[in-house]
Amino acid sequence: MIHSYKDLMVWQKAMDLVVEVYRIVQLLPKEETYGLSDQMRRAAVSIPSNIAEGKMRNTKREYINFLYMARGSNAELQTQCYICARIHYVTEKELIKTLSLSNEVGRMINALILSLTKPNP
Repeated sequence: MIHSYKDLMVWQKAMDLVVEVYRIVQLLPKEETYGLSDQMRRAAVSIPSNIAEGKMRNTKREYINFLYMARGSNAELQTQCYICARIHYVTEKELIKTLSLSNEVGRMINALILSLTKPNP
């Protein structure tokens, strides 16, 4: 039974993603501390934060809106990961775990949105 946002598997996976992103940004050059790495951390932290905030809102509609924001932050994070690879800050191999977790979180968010938007019989 889900009593709290902390019981949601998607929130737990998103928290794992945050930890992984913090590991990845340590590989970036120091000159990116207030640039790309800061953006990546913010996008990653935004994902479980929006899931949690949405779950604690009063209506299903608000919850779904926050899930859409989490999904957008996830896409932003993926884009930033690909930028890191394109400018050779990290290799695609170093991003495998991050992108895999991000894809999994994205699928879980989509499934949750779908389950919340299905009409009740």
